[in-house]
Amino acid sequence: MLVREIDGEVRWGRLVEVEAYLGPDDLAAHSKGGRRTARTEVMFGAPGHAYVYFTYGMHWCLNFVTREAGVPQAVLVRALEPGPGVGRCAGPGLVTRALGIDRALNGAALRPPDLYVVDDGASRRRVFVTPRIGVQGTGRWENRLLRYVVDSPALSRPVRRKRVRAL
Repeated sequence: MLVREIDGEVRWGRLVEVEAYLGPDDLAAHSKGGRRTARTEVMFGAPGHAYVYFTYGMHWCLNFVTREAGVPQAVLVRALEPGPGVGRCAGPGLVTRALGIDRALNGAALRPPDLYVVDDGASRRRVFVTPRIGVQGTGRWENRLLRYVVDSPALSRPVRRKRVRAL
């Protein structure tokens, strides 16, 4: 579960859809070609931090930095099954809006009290992998199976059974 605490209020949702971005070789990653900018600097840092960026002039997106410092890889949070009192989270912009995540959390460590992930011990569901969403024009990266989902009505896009593999 992804948990966000704001002024004593706890908001949460169960992670049901994420996408992996694999660094300089990945033509869909912000760090493609080793691009290091003020925006992407957090991805080059230590794992376990939030990489938050603004996209399309309207949406914040949340990523988790996943590799050791110097290896700019991250996982984009695409959808959550919302917890009590949390609105729709079926898309990266909706996730950040529902949990009150913005640029202020860019670079924040993923640990209490602000933003963190916990295993609530809920029953395990089958995980499927599919191509990522919205990465057209990235050559062979368009079809790489780097989107991880569980069967849920809260997904940002339904799973197309012909282009999926169960883990």
